[in-house]
Amino acid sequence: MCGIYGMVALGDAPVRAPHLSTRLSARLRHRGPDGHGERRSPHAVLGAARLRIQDLTASGDQPLADPASGTWLVCNGEIYNAGELRRRFAAYPFISRSDVEVVLPLYLAGGPTALADLRGMFALAIWDPRARTLVLARDRAGEKPLFRAAMGHELWFASDIAGLLEYPDLSHELDQQALTEYLALGFVRAPRTLLAAVGSVEPGCIEVHGCRGSQVHRYWDPATVAVAPWSAAAAEERGRELLAASVARQVQAEVPVGVFASGGLDSSLIATLAAPRVPEPLHLFTASFSARGYDESAYAAALARRLNARHVRVPVDEAGLTHAYGALTDSSAEPLADAAVLPTYLLARQARDSVGVVLSGEGADELFGGYPTYLGHALAPSFSALPRWLQRGARAALRLAPPSHGKVPLPWLLGLFAEAAHLAWPERHVIWVGSGLPRDIRAGAAAPLPELVPPALRRLAPLAGAMLFDYLGYLGSRLLPKLDRATMAVGLEARSPFLDPDVTAFGLSLPGGLKLRGLQAKWLLKRMAAPHLPRWLRHRRKRGLSVPVAAWLNGGFRSEVDRLLDPGWLRRQGLFSDVSVGRLIAEHRAGRSNHARALWTLVVLQRWLERWVPEVGS
Repeated sequence: MCGIYGMVALGDAPVRAPHLSTRLSARLRHRGPDGHGERRSPHAVLGAARLRIQDLTASGDQPLADPASGTWLVCNGEIYNAGELRRRFAAYPFISRSDVEVVLPLYLAGGPTALADLRGMFALAIWDPRARTLVLARDRAGEKPLFRAAMGHELWFASDIAGLLEYPDLSHELDQQALTEYLALGFVRAPRTLLAAVGSVEPGCIEVHGCRGSQVHRYWDPATVAVAPWSAAAAEERGRELLAASVARQVQAEVPVGVFASGGLDSSLIATLAAPRVPEPLHLFTASFSARGYDESAYAAALARRLNARHVRVPVDEAGLTHAYGALTDSSAEPLADAAVLPTYLLARQARDSVGVVLSGEGADELFGGYPTYLGHALAPSFSALPRWLQRGARAALRLAPPSHGKVPLPWLLGLFAEAAHLAWPERHVIWVGSGLPRDIRAGAAAPLPELVPPALRRLAPLAGAMLFDYLGYLGSRLLPKLDRATMAVGLEARSPFLDPDVTAFGLSLPGGLKLRGLQAKWLLKRMAAPHLPRWLRHRRKRGLSVPVAAWLNGGFRSEVDRLLDPGWLRRQGLFSDVSVGRLIAEHRAGRSNHARALWTLVVLQRWLERWVPEVGS
């Protein structure tokens, strides 16, 4: 696990400003506090700040180099099939026990496309001086980030956009299409970022950059996984087997391993499978909220007692959330409108004192049908078949329900469902999962919402299309960056066993009837968990890691909202309507509506503009 960076000249001229690598490296040091290395030549500078998980000695520090070809490698992440690849390339002169060194003989034997054989979470760069090419690649789900920017015949890359901003000539112009996407969804999907000059390597892709141009090889496309005719019994047995094997691979580390445990199905199943496979009592880390109705640590405590694990409650209050907000927005140069990143950071900071790796349950909802929106799609045809007067009456009644600042209130969910159930599935799904910002929030015109769902997905059935949209977007561009950002801010590695390639392909191959049955979400996953977890835990209502943002915006965070959404600054920026924003604030403060999602999306964006692109509106 590392922060990687580099600058490569793809033409005849050398790298123009190699001295800037010092500043670029400093931006990434929090990702890898255990070691740092850098290699330089006239045409390339590659570096890495290393977090030592496999091979705790300096021999595994990066960049790693092939002695014969002079090829350099930097890699952020973990290669779970490293043992298999070491056996395949037993004649290679390995200098370390590092899992990532196997990338070099794999590349040298098969070229860039051979990187598709890697199983793990990774973002990597290979400089090949023989052809003067730079190869960039990311794992299938996008667990590890990798950004790049081209300046003439020079290309920079880094694990965080903050490093790229050290280049003095980099344009800070906003990508207007990406801004529209962020305002609608709360995140921006690769390969775009909010900066027009900065791109993101797409998950499941290998890029080859040379003096004659660039090529992109997509080695993983979840949309191509065919649905298989699984029987319930066969799918249950196979899914249980694959997930257990994934956990067994991902607990392998030379440092202690723990689990982020919410007390819900996904993390509890991961913890139960991991507990007998670690050499010492498993650590379970749970957010313990001070806000009423948000604390669910008692469920994780009960699980810890079943597993004889050590349960660590991590207090989460307004002071802690405020500290996390400051730390994360100051260090990461990409806005992410998911408030759950704040308690995740507090969990990671506490966990770092006793473990080096944590397992998390990301991916289970997208692969096995866990979100309430999927039930919404199943019920939408029945609601739309009701007489129109009855639909209008239901919407009117739900609008009269008093707004709640509680955790995922049912009236709010029902109201959101009723307002959009009559729409085509892509439009209603974007509304259900989106930011909640009104269409008049922009000072100018915004792109129409249907463009947010690619045509290939729009042709799918609602459940299949929505789940794939969430896998490609919500998971890859919101949940995984949240986990990476929160953990790497304190030098902690996070792994997600549900995103193992075999588990992922299995989940994508399941017919909808095994994921959603009647009103029961995650039907198959609950059956897979039956031998491991009690019924009361398997069938708990999904709550997620929610944050009491609605009350916080009116309380301890009120002054920050007023500062960042000041009408004068909004008018100077020219991006948003100060009237529309003012209406959101007034309605939220008066308790007439709960605009927490919308306001948080704007606050995070404004803080990013203030910290990283201050020239906007100056």
